[in-house]
Amino acid sequence: MNHAVIAGYGPGMGAALARRFASEGYSISLLARGRAALDEAVTRFADQGIIARGFEVDLSQPSAIQGALAEVAAATSAPDVLIYNAARWREAATMALSPQDFAQDLSLAVTGALVCAQSVYPAMRERGSGTMLFTGGGLALYPASGVGVASLTAGKASLRGLVYAMATELAPDGIHVATVTIAGQVASGTAFDPDMIAGHYWDLHKQPPSAWEIERVYRG
Repeated sequence: MNHAVIAGYGPGMGAALARRFASEGYSISLLARGRAALDEAVTRFADQGIIARGFEVDLSQPSAIQGALAEVAAATSAPDVLIYNAARWREAATMALSPQDFAQDLSLAVTGALVCAQSVYPAMRERGSGTMLFTGGGLALYPASGVGVASLTAGKASLRGLVYAMATELAPDGIHVATVTIAGQVASGTAFDPDMIAGHYWDLHKQPPSAWEIERVYRG
């Protein structure tokens, strides 16, 4: 069975992505903080006929990520798809933002993404195929709108740059790296409904190498 890892699982985009890939026959591994919430999600998905496993991890801690993804591979299999969906919304005036909080937010938004990619890369390279997808944000395109959320703005801009760098480097290995840049607030029942957006992740995953996109900007 094909296998997708969703790093940064939550009840919005994370749940929608799990449903979308499960509907295509994928087993799902969910990575997030909070064992109780993960167990609840796994139980809920099981009731829907979705095979999911939960792995508790702080995605701002590189060594914890490496350990969790080793556990994922041992418990299931090396993933065919990695989706990185982690970030923190921290409201603070930029001049009042502590360096420690800023560094932690960047670690979650960008360093965690890099470590996840590095952790799944060897198996994808050996197989000669794989997909790495990253949840971007409109703040990377329109940073002037990021007043009050400087760490998130910096994180999404940095993530976008990382994706472009990795996409070029990993394409010869048969690995498709791309970002879905969500230029709006995700909310069910709106133009930014997570289930609608999740379809774009699947579209990117299924693209043939000759048509690989690096970025899909979703404006609703």
